[in-house]
Amino acid sequence: MLGESGAGKTENTKKVIQYLTVVASIDKHLNELQNQILQANPILEAFGNAQTIRNNNSSRFGKFIRIEFNSRAQICGANIEWYLLEKSRVHYQTPKERNYHIFYQLLEADEDIKKLLLLDGTADDYNFLKQSNKRIDGVDDREEYLNLVKALDIMGLSEKEKLDLFKIVAAILHLGNISITSYLDRADIKNFDMVERACHLLGISAEGFKKSLLAPRIKAGKDWVTQAKSPAQVIASIDALAKTLYERNFGFLVERINKAIDGPNAKEKAGFIGVLDIAGFEIFEASVLFNFEQLCINYTNEKLQQFFNQNMFELEQEEYRKEKINWDYIDFGKDLQPTIDLIEKINPVGILSCLEEECVAPRGSDQRFLQKLNKFCNNDDPDAKYKTTRFQDGFILKHYAGDVEYSVNGWIEKNKYPLNEDITRLLARSSQKHTAKLFEEYEEENNDRTHNHSTSSFVSMLKVRKGSGSFGTVGQRHKQQLSTLMSTLYVTHPHFVRCILPNDKKRPGEIQTKLVLDQLRCNGVLEGIRICRKGFPNRLSFDEFRKRYGILCPNLLNRESFIDGRTACQLLLDQLNLDKERYQIGMTKVFFKATVLAELEEQRDNKLGVCITQFQAHCRARLARQFQTRFSRQADAIRVMQRNARIYISLREWPWWKVYAKLKPLNAAYRVDIQMQERDQKIHTLEAQLKDQSSTANEMASRNQELENQQVELKQLILDEQSIIRELEESKQELFQKFTMAEERIEELESELNQKSKTMEENQKNLEQKADQANLELFQQLEENKTLKERLAVLEKENKDIKASLKEKQYQFDKETIEKNGKIQQLELDYKNKIDILNTEIEELKEQLNEVKSQSARDNKQNHETTVQLESEINELKQALNNETDTRNDLQTKYDCLKEDWDNLTALVKAESDQAKSRISRFDQVLNDLKAIPSS
Repeated sequence: MLGESGAGKTENTKKVIQYLTVVASIDKHLNELQNQILQANPILEAFGNAQTIRNNNSSRFGKFIRIEFNSRAQICGANIEWYLLEKSRVHYQTPKERNYHIFYQLLEADEDIKKLLLLDGTADDYNFLKQSNKRIDGVDDREEYLNLVKALDIMGLSEKEKLDLFKIVAAILHLGNISITSYLDRADIKNFDMVERACHLLGISAEGFKKSLLAPRIKAGKDWVTQAKSPAQVIASIDALAKTLYERNFGFLVERINKAIDGPNAKEKAGFIGVLDIAGFEIFEASVLFNFEQLCINYTNEKLQQFFNQNMFELEQEEYRKEKINWDYIDFGKDLQPTIDLIEKINPVGILSCLEEECVAPRGSDQRFLQKLNKFCNNDDPDAKYKTTRFQDGFILKHYAGDVEYSVNGWIEKNKYPLNEDITRLLARSSQKHTAKLFEEYEEENNDRTHNHSTSSFVSMLKVRKGSGSFGTVGQRHKQQLSTLMSTLYVTHPHFVRCILPNDKKRPGEIQTKLVLDQLRCNGVLEGIRICRKGFPNRLSFDEFRKRYGILCPNLLNRESFIDGRTACQLLLDQLNLDKERYQIGMTKVFFKATVLAELEEQRDNKLGVCITQFQAHCRARLARQFQTRFSRQADAIRVMQRNARIYISLREWPWWKVYAKLKPLNAAYRVDIQMQERDQKIHTLEAQLKDQSSTANEMASRNQELENQQVELKQLILDEQSIIRELEESKQELFQKFTMAEERIEELESELNQKSKTMEENQKNLEQKADQANLELFQQLEENKTLKERLAVLEKENKDIKASLKEKQYQFDKETIEKNGKIQQLELDYKNKIDILNTEIEELKEQLNEVKSQSARDNKQNHETTVQLESEINELKQALNNETDTRNDLQTKYDCLKEDWDNLTALVKAESDQAKSRISRFDQVLNDLKAIPSS
């Protein structure tokens, strides 16, 4: 099914599937399996379709439906493969579009269900829905919900399974209502009740979820470090979690549908008819910039259009060339390979490969990705497929349907598809089995961490083989899925259904001529009609043509004589009087213009009708003769039976016959006794022989069973060993790739470490400069202290001792401050000791002062002047001591700040160094494991 978005691919897909189920049914009645195949559509539409600008029921994912048939052309199973679900629609829609239908249908569910899902509002009450269109004209969400429940019941889902699916959808709505606030540049949750609702439905701890969301644990080396997130980062984590939950829930639903429609007779599958319905090419107004999902959708349609062109134009004309018929090659200008190479090629670098490199590179950004694209892909050729834009952060890509402008904003994050691993580990341990199953691989990683060291290497290799590492991206996965799909299509006989969008206003009965003509030109429909008119769309091999249409000239070809296929076909065509312009004979096939085979088929049907009529007449005559012969034989048999009956009746009345009848039982009884004796003897003999044979057979059967068990065990052992060898080989290759990438990562880490070392040295120099400045201020303070000491020189002998002691302690303190800059604790201890000494000396001065005062009281006149002078000097000494104390407190505060800065810088460098060393050790371990694997 090919066509633009909104052209009707999904609706035509449903019609095709309905037709296949009807014509392949038994007695024109749908059985349970075929009914389940039909009911898969409303389920997938509810979870995978949404309203867009062009389509009220647009498929936002691609699906390839395989209808399996047995050798009797009866449906025996089906399978659905899905591609590229548009996850970003879960948390963002434009005002003219809607989220997936299931969100609105659940809000119209029964009150009991809504109560279990904690849904007590309308679409305007949920952040993931209130920006979108709430209603679709002509669509009743309540009725659609009832149809969905009915389809799930037909599919065989239990009430618990349905509730589990709905719980994930409801939890996403509650996650979208979590309000994030900022407090001191850190994120915090404003409405914790929404967290409790979502965690209740998911079966996890609300406190644990809050902690993992706001401050997740990140492994740095061998240690786990808690990293606080900003509000923007927390909101991004919530959006990523919502997208992941919806995608995994959708994948589980498709897997459950496949399990239901697989059919009980899988061994009878002989072939399949596949229907491909994938999101159509999207190209809207010039003001709309497309994102990463649209690039993947248009890339897929580009590949499918190339597949159509190759089958319609290239392979058709290539077969003409091989068969060497008269044909002039026509170039329709439909080569799409340059655009496809620009998207997917690795060498030279294409868009996807450049995006992969930027995702792997450290500190990759959208802007740097765009710069690389402009460097590798941009050129001055006017016919180039890639063009740069002048004002937008994006590029223009030339597709078969027109030029499309893409914006690269957010491509790195969308391609990486980052997840909060702390939350995923929490979900893997959920009390809800359905939620835990969706994230079961993260629970396996937790188990691997706690496993003993002897098996850790082997488990890690298996993890790498399964692709559970961090290097898998959305672009890689879609490219691999598309490659698998195209491989499947190339081994099938394709039939193309072109869906044409009549208008872009979603109005019935209106056709926009220019829009329709543009689609016909871009899709190659006009060229297809042209090549069908000029070419030879119908062809048959010589043998098929001779067998099928030889009946039109039965006496022309002599079966006993040899005539090669080309000559026989030429004789038949000449006898049929066909215009030579309407057919050509190739090397192995006969090619016909349109309608020629239809005319031959009509002649063949007329000829077969005459032959069948004659054959039926001969059959009816033969049946009539057989009936007459059978009737005659039956009449003769009746007459013979009547004669024998009359003879039997006369014999039964004869006297001697009556005597014979009475004596005959006596003779028979004697013979029966003898026969019974012989038979009993023979039975005993046979029973003995049977017992011997039975015991022998039992021994042989037990021996045979033992041999069969041994054979099964040996086969299983061989298969296990072969599987292990294959897994080890694959693991070895992938580990080698990991090792190569690890070496590159080590070089990047070393460069980062060198840069941070330089930064640390610069910070250390700054700290040394600050220490020198502090020393200078301390030296100036010492000069002031010397001045104070000169003023104290006039004190008496008792004060001189105090000054000498103070000068000695001050000199010792200055020396220790200059020499031992980093030993702050020792400095504090010395400072306290010195204060104590000074206080002691002050107390001594006070005692001396009291003595002086007492002496002055005895002789006031003689010593009054001395006492006044002494008191003034003591006051000056106290004031100097207080100034010294304030100065040293200021210095202590400065040293504390310097010490805190130095400790923080040292801890940061140590953490970075430990993290780099742990990564290097981990890469060395992987390298050792790789070297330990024996080469095949």
